[in-house]
Amino acid sequence: MARVQEVDAVVIGMGVGGEHAAERLAGDGLDVVGVEAELVGGECPYWACIPSKMMIRAGNLLAGARRVPGMAGDAQVVADFAPVAARIRDEATDNWNDQVAVDRFTRKGGRFVRGRARLAGPGRVEANGQVFAVRRAVVLATGSRPQIPPVPGLEDVPYWTNRQAVSVKEPPASLLVLGGGAVGVELVQAFARFGTAVTVVEAMERLLPAEEPEVGTLLAVVLAEEGITVRTGARATGVRLVDHAFRLTLESGEEVAGQHLLVATGRRPHLTGLGLETVGLDPDARALAVDGQMRAAQGVWGVGDVTGRGLFTHVAMYQAEIAVRDILGRPGPDADYQALPRVTFTDPEVGSVGLTEQTAREQGVRVRTGVARVPSSARGWIHKAGNDGLIKLVADTDRGVLVGATSAGPAGGEVLYGLAIAVQSEIPVERLRHMMFGYPTFHRAVEDALTDLGQD
Repeated sequence: MARVQEVDAVVIGMGVGGEHAAERLAGDGLDVVGVEAELVGGECPYWACIPSKMMIRAGNLLAGARRVPGMAGDAQVVADFAPVAARIRDEATDNWNDQVAVDRFTRKGGRFVRGRARLAGPGRVEANGQVFAVRRAVVLATGSRPQIPPVPGLEDVPYWTNRQAVSVKEPPASLLVLGGGAVGVELVQAFARFGTAVTVVEAMERLLPAEEPEVGTLLAVVLAEEGITVRTGARATGVRLVDHAFRLTLESGEEVAGQHLLVATGRRPHLTGLGLETVGLDPDARALAVDGQMRAAQGVWGVGDVTGRGLFTHVAMYQAEIAVRDILGRPGPDADYQALPRVTFTDPEVGSVGLTEQTAREQGVRVRTGVARVPSSARGWIHKAGNDGLIKLVADTDRGVLVGATSAGPAGGEVLYGLAIAVQSEIPVERLRHMMFGYPTFHRAVEDALTDLGQD
């Protein structure tokens, strides 16, 4: 039987949230054990946020070159994908290195265990053959996994997830993408700009179905203009691999084909094998339920994707800081998600915060909206090619404040910042009307959206 080791805290899962929590606790003098089966840093730096944005940036440069009148025709503006892929791998290794992260953690006084861990009762954790008696806190930060839809035949074919998509050395001649959410549309556009013939299939009636309908419509038009085949309201009923080609059958009877198939139908929290039942938690839950201080049970906290709150890196970091503060016994406010920001890094970039018009109405809010088109603004007119975009504001009529906003267009995610502050701080709409908006900026379109919103 393994010797029981007493420690202050064990962090299970060293993705961005777990790593942050483990380092902060160790830095405060606690005896902390961090456990990770894969790479420290998790999905974001190696297979998701960072490499995908590097691909997107390179593709955007190509698109920008093609937009310059008289510079070159589309067929002449070409780029070799191989150097881009190599740069992604090299820079990820240089900037987000697993061993460097482990060394940084141990320098702070932490102990690292490579392997999987599970709860073995209150205050007890088993990890890679070792047993820990935990005095103060267990932090669960096991992240999420791709959610694979039950499409007949899918389990029998070698489909891609985001991991394979960002690891390729050459773009495929053609690509099917199942899922038109954020991950799907980002990679759709990136691959298409490097010459891949892409078809995206989305079961819902529009792309980015969780966002405002105007955004999904806008993006479908932009992608179609770039030569991408968009199928919305199209449910996949079967997939097969024939003569080295993936063939996806749709509910309509139509069949679409591609050299590779990327499944990008979302992610779900990873709770499998954590031993949640040993501390009175449901191992079959869709997500780990936590309170405002990230507590899941006595002596157990949860942070990041495992909580099901947004599944974003910035949420994981935010939650980790709250959990650390609570574990250390320092007072602070509960988690507040009313101004949770979301950014989809397509071109146009789509930033949103708070509630959409539909979700606000579903919550019983008496809603008024205002919309402004970026091309109609001064900066949009100056920008010309590539100026597609819009600002949409969602106001609570009774309280006179914004409860949600969307900023789509060039630098849409950056324009979102001011709108996020307005939603978070519940700044009265009337006060926003009397602000000065810098000229000529993209965010000045917010002023036009406020005008469209109308008076109380």
